[in-house]
Amino acid sequence: MTVIDKKQPTDRLQDNLSQVQRLIERQRLVEDLVHRQDMPKHDLVESLVHKQNLVELEHKLESLHPADIAYILEALPLDDRLLVWDLVDSEDEGEILLEVSDAVRESLIESMEQHELVAAAEQLDADDLADLAPDLPRQVVYEVMGGLDEEERQQLQSALSYEEGQVGALMDYELVKIRPDVSCEVVLRYLRRFDELPSQTDKIFVVDEDGVLKGVLPVRRLLVSDPERLVEEVMATEVVSFHPDEDAADAALAFERYDLVTAPVVDEHGVLIGRLTVDEMVDVIREESETEALNLAGLKEEEDLFAPVIDSVKNRWAWLAINLCTAFIASRVIGAFEGSIEKLVALAALMPIVAGIGGNSGNQTITMIVRALAMGQLQPGQAQRLWRKELGVSVINGLVWGSALGVLAWLLYGSFSLGLVMLAATTLNLMLAASMGVLIPTMMERFGKDPAVGSSVLITACTDSGGFFIFLGLASLFLL
Repeated sequence: MTVIDKKQPTDRLQDNLSQVQRLIERQRLVEDLVHRQDMPKHDLVESLVHKQNLVELEHKLESLHPADIAYILEALPLDDRLLVWDLVDSEDEGEILLEVSDAVRESLIESMEQHELVAAAEQLDADDLADLAPDLPRQVVYEVMGGLDEEERQQLQSALSYEEGQVGALMDYELVKIRPDVSCEVVLRYLRRFDELPSQTDKIFVVDEDGVLKGVLPVRRLLVSDPERLVEEVMATEVVSFHPDEDAADAALAFERYDLVTAPVVDEHGVLIGRLTVDEMVDVIREESETEALNLAGLKEEEDLFAPVIDSVKNRWAWLAINLCTAFIASRVIGAFEGSIEKLVALAALMPIVAGIGGNSGNQTITMIVRALAMGQLQPGQAQRLWRKELGVSVINGLVWGSALGVLAWLLYGSFSLGLVMLAATTLNLMLAASMGVLIPTMMERFGKDPAVGSSVLITACTDSGGFFIFLGLASLFLL
């Protein structure tokens, strides 16, 4: 049985990872030494040493929660990961596969035989199995479904009928339902018949004889209510509910907004068909945040830290190619002003400053806009108003920091005119950064694209090329 010390500090994960890494290193070191020795019954001794070293590592893994083991697996190179995976308790394999990232899960599934995958999947509930099923071989899914009872098979088929990212694919079918015309005392007696209540049970769902949701009875209210009162007298009728085809990210935002632990899922007729739980919603929020961060950097998908080189190249090449094109454009802008740079070498030293401060400002704006779009806080008609606000911010920042840069350029190169050009170029490039920071994500959203995908690459390209053109153009006009 795994025991979790909830008072352990967050760096306990790092301690567990370090211990597992030390055990693996020690095992390989000892086995290498034994392998080099020339002794009687060498193969038998080597086998015994191998088993003895693995026993300690296996005992360490038995003391860890599946989520902690998943963290360790993600942090290990492929050879060490597979070594640890072979030592994991088979009863925990299904839960660990749910916890690891998609890329690591793929490497673990590839290393398993079909009967091992079936055994791991059979340990999961229908809703958890639905999460894992898309990554499993089809034959494994069919074999597991054959071992389910009729109700579980219907639940699994229902969950698989929804697309990834929809509420229906994440809902839990384990819940407690009661009728509104029974007393609180009857409900309490009914609950005592359970060996264990479903996890995250903070409320009981009240339905009529047709299964239509009428309200919810919070457990904390049930415990303090008069046992003789009817459920319909104490239940809450204002309920946050979801439809199975709604977006899971929107549901997660609602969980955060209303501090929900569970929420009912109903069909188009109001019939209760499942529930959402906060643990699933936390996973959705985390995955959305990670995806947004990856997209901003121009990465297609989450990447295994120790993935093969070719896999990492495939994940990164697209936006690197785009970045190469934009960098070439920036170089051509500089090339167009070669004569000006030759006459005034200070331009070569100062122009990266103008481009750099514009890129930083643009990334600030675009991060804020992408977040607002993801949270549903920015409506299409508000883009122009927000652009005016960001333009005002950029003008003030440009005048303040452009003046500072202008004074610095004046002191360094003894040219007051150069200082004024720095002031003007910085202000204009910050205004360009603000405009593109609003325009890029809103236009991508309008055309049905993820506004986070490659936004940071595009804004940097605009501020680099634009910054060079503005600064060198002004210098050519007013200094040469």
